[in-house]
Amino acid sequence: MKEEAMRRKCLLAARLLPRALAVVVLVVCAFTGQSTKAQSSQPPFPVQWQRPDQTKPLEDKSVQDASQQHAPTAAEISKNETVASALLRSLLYQEYEVRSATEAMPEEKYGYRPAEGKFKNEKPEFGPAEVRTFAEQVKHVACSNFGFAAEFDGQKPPEACDKGGPSPAKSKKELLIYLRDSFAAIRKSLGAIDANNMFDPIEGPYAGPNTRLGLATVVVWHAADHYGQMLLYLRENGIVPPASRPHPPELHEQY
Repeated sequence: MKEEAMRRKCLLAARLLPRALAVVVLVVCAFTGQSTKAQSSQPPFPVQWQRPDQTKPLEDKSVQDASQQHAPTAAEISKNETVASALLRSLLYQEYEVRSATEAMPEEKYGYRPAEGKFKNEKPEFGPAEVRTFAEQVKHVACSNFGFAAEFDGQKPPEACDKGGPSPAKSKKELLIYLRDSFAAIRKSLGAIDANNMFDPIEGPYAGPNTRLGLATVVVWHAADHYGQMLLYLRENGIVPPASRPHPPELHEQY
């Protein structure tokens, strides 16, 4: 109907105008009619248009895999929850992150130190003169775990964990074993905490004076704190931390 109305207007204009202009009007009207017809025959513009150079995002299968695994609900956890199980659940997350990062870093990168030479003598009375190397991070966490475990047991902890501690562990294998054993020791300590002793006093140079429960929270956040630093060491060397991968690998128990 729109095309017919336009055709009539064009014919009327052609009759009223001089012959030269009438020819121009008829030509323009004919072209406009063809263009309108061609456009009307095209399908409507798609709502979700995608350029030829665009590709659909890859499907994250890890999400599907995770959804197929049964995760306990809060109600299920609460049925058998104890002080020790609550603490160990958080500690196990941190143990995996720290130990898996330690396994993932190549031995030739254990001496890697960010910001080389930029923190000398900033606080000479506390810790290394510079940011720790990756190996020093591992050694510090392991020594601290043993120190915390000793305080839980009322024993004297190893000295100077902030500066490396007394362990002679140096190679990647030695440090992996040292770290593994330190988490085994601290798991035993946290596993012995219950409703009757969680507020017992704890003395010692590492996070003391404190209570048994208070020191347990320090154990968890201390590991998390240093994992936050260690993962940056991995990233700066082009390594994706195992805990951040779609399918995190299992920890090794033998080295």
